Amino acid sequence: MSAIESKLAELGISLPNPPPPGGNYLPFRIEGNFLYLPGAIASRDGRIQFAGKVGAELNIEQGYEAARLCALNLLACAKLALGDLDRIDHVVSVNGYVNCVDGFPDSPKVINGASDLLVALLGDAGRHVRAAVGVAGLPVNSAVEVQMLLALRS
Repeated sequence: MSAIESKLAELGISLPNPPPPGGNYLPFRIEGNFLYLPGAIASRDGRIQFAGKVGAELNIEQGYEAARLCALNLLACAKLALGDLDRIDHVVSVNGYVNCVDGFPDSPKVINGASDLLVALLGDAGRHVRAAVGVAGLPVNSAVEVQMLLALRS
């Protein structure tokens, strides 16, 4: 078991099965020492867990949990790609999209769900650059979608 998976277990979190691509794209791409991960929505085992707009049907805390689940789905994709999560050197960037009501000002608070999890698991190696954007809609009405770029150990 990798150190990251041990830390997940210590936190009482299980890594979900990697979600299959929802369209004509790859679940990951390795280029040099980088692992590119696609957008992942707030689903587990093929079922959406957080549906709706943050600021209407969902509150910030539910959005935060949705972003955290998205990050877990991306870590599951990373495990599929790498076999061992300890091949991750650090998180380079996170792009987060929040399905929210018009004018919603708290997208960064929602995407902190992903960012906080990555820092809890990886320490300083989990710190990253980030975008947190409010959008009018996401696939299958997911509350959040997160995309990630990881640097790999040489």
